[in-house]
Amino acid sequence: MNQTAHSKSSWLKAIGIGIAVSVLTAIVMVVLTKTGVSPFPKPPSLAFAETLLGRTLPMPVGLLFHTAYTTFWSVVFVHYFPRKTLLTALALAAALWAVILAVFFPVVGWGFAGLAIGPKLIVASAVPHLLFGLLLWGFDRSFAKPSHT
Repeated sequence: MNQTAHSKSSWLKAIGIGIAVSVLTAIVMVVLTKTGVSPFPKPPSLAFAETLLGRTLPMPVGLLFHTAYTTFWSVVFVHYFPRKTLLTALALAAALWAVILAVFFPVVGWGFAGLAIGPKLIVASAVPHLLFGLLLWGFDRSFAKPSHT
């Protein structure tokens, strides 16, 4: 396989991992929302999209924002992290969780760490990030070259 074909397949693998992680985390969050377990007033990605665009949007737009965000960070992990261990995947997930708490929640009007809504948002937002880290590491490990750790 020539370098260009290898590079293309490597990018497609990274994007595929991102989409798979996005779909699985979205399924979990939609189920938790539909069953009333989730304390979020609305999915964070939908709230962010609505804030960014300044209007009410349908759920698929929020799912697209979620997919783009998750896929972007998955590609960053797969292509640019020098060590792709469980610890580094969880560290990325923790860093992204901190960004959600400190940046995204205030931007959408939920306050720092979602405290304007309630402290349950802190734990509720940690769960999908933990799942993100585990799935990202697992998929990368499953689809990596044999010499990959």
